[in-house]
Parts: sequence; C-alpha cells; structure tokens
Amino acid sequence: MNAIDIKELTKKFGKYHALDGLNLTVKSGEVFGFIGPNGAGKSTTIRLLLGMLRPTSGEASIFGKDVWKDAVEIHRRIAYVPGDVNLWPHLTGGEVIDLLANLHGTLNKNRRDELLALFQLDPTKKCRTYSKGNRQKVALVAAFSSEADLFLLDEPTSGLDPLMEQVFQDCVEEVKSEGKSVLLSSHILSEVERLCDRVGIIRNGRLIECGTLSQLRHLTRTRLVVETRETADSLMIWKGVHDAKQTENGWIFQADSDELETIMRQLSDYGILKLESAPPTLEDLFMRHYEQQDDSLKGRGQ
Repeated sequence: MNAIDIKELTKKFGKYHALDGLNLTVKSGEVFGFIGPNGAGKSTTIRLLLGMLRPTSGEASIFGKDVWKDAVEIHRRIAYVPGDVNLWPHLTGGEVIDLLANLHGTLNKNRRDELLALFQLDPTKKCRTYSKGNRQKVALVAAFSSEADLFLLDEPTSGLDPLMEQVFQDCVEEVKSEGKSVLLSSHILSEVERLCDRVGIIRNGRLIECGTLSQLRHLTRTRLVVETRETADSLMIWKGVHDAKQTENGWIFQADSDELETIMRQLSDYGILKLESAPPTLEDLFMRHYEQQDDSLKGRGQ
C-alpha cells in the first residue's frame, strides 16, 4: 500500500486554481522530494493531506484512508512540520513537545531527550523567547520523537543553521531506515538531492516531472572541461553543445545527455589530453526546466 495517493486533485479559491488535476504517489518507505516555486501548490497539497482544506474535486488518501473522511484516524500515523512554526508563547518548549505528543498519542521519551541534545534546544525556556530556528527545533523534536509512519515536512529547516540542517538530514535518514515515509517540500535543493529517492516538480498546481534523479537527468546537461591535442575550433556549433567557452588549452561547455556519446566521438578526433565531467545537479535540472517553461510561455505570448 502506498503512503500517499493523489488522483486528479483540484482546489479552487474563487477563480484561482491552487491545484489543477494533481496526480502524485508516495510509496511506503521512500523519501519523496516535492519542489517548485512559491505559489506552485506545495503547501496547499500538504494542507489537503492534513485534512485542513477540503478538495474541490479529486481524491487523496494516506495509507488507503480518505484524507478528509478519515482525518482523525490518519493523524495518529502522521507527523507534520510547517515552515513557520507558531507556538503557545507562555508554555516552555518542553511543555509544547509533550502537549503535541499527547495529542498524537505516541512519544518515545528516550528519543525526545536524544533529539533535544542533538538540536541543542533548551526545553525550559518559554516559547515567546525562542528565535525562528528554535521554534522549528521544537516542531522537529516533537515530530521525530513520535512513532509516526509518515512525515509531512513543509520547508522544515527554515531558520536552521547548517549544523542543525545536518542533524535534520540524519533524522530523515534514520526514519527512512526504519521503513517510514517522508514527503519533503524544500527550497534547499542540495537537501532534496541528498535525501530523496524520487523528486516531483510542481508548477501551477500540476506535477510536471516526477522520477528518480537519474531518470530526470534527461532534462539537463553535463558540464565538461576538455583539453585536446589539436584545437577544436568548431565545437561551439556542434549539436548538443551549449555555453561553450574556449580556454587556453581547450573548452568548457554544457552537453545534452542524449548527444554526449556523439560529442565524445567528435572530440576524440582532436586527441583528448584531459577530460573532466560533472553530472547535472538537481539545481541545474530545476533551473533549466523552468527556463524552458518560461520560454514556452513567452513563445505563446503569455
């Protein structure tokens, strides 16, 4: 059974379509990266999964249960961390963590104490004194010390420093090793790239690309640095070569993945002395894909 199943999900606010026929699946035991620009529909999707919003049309289920009709039962098995945590100002961090645990119904006290130390959070301070980063830590400790089977994380590391981001990533890898599922919405693409088994790109309320990073590499290019025995003067007009810059001893350029083999054969005619390649990153993929989308819209006069 999948952790999340979304079929043709639509959510309208007046005339505005926040979601427009979204289809999405998160498999049990996987970490799924959910990325897209602001306003693409990421947070709306998560709120619908939490039963905080009712869909205009379509279906959404968690562990086979309807997210609206079976919300109470579902919430016993999920943990949620938003990107901007608001806490009760007169309670301490520890009191909030225990309160959230009691609402959820499960709490691993040993894990809670371990996480408080790892996140360097003082649970005796009033929440009104906490910085944004410390408020995020309260929510993260509460989530990861629960016995949840699915973690819905919407920009969970907002406000955390790099050291705490590393602690968070370790927590995600730990729950994954336990066979639990994670939906991670994040603007930190290096975080998504490290943690996620699959990635979905959402735009204008629709999932426009989905797959493993290796499956999505076709959307972007490989960066190559090459030095040849003989000068390859015509390289900048070769098919599949982009942003070519000539150096003292060779070239630096981007190559389309489906043309890479042909480009290498052509380069070998000039005698390759040195070759460095870097695989495309998720950020490369994301940015190029959106550049293509923007160009397409401009071409249609939008």
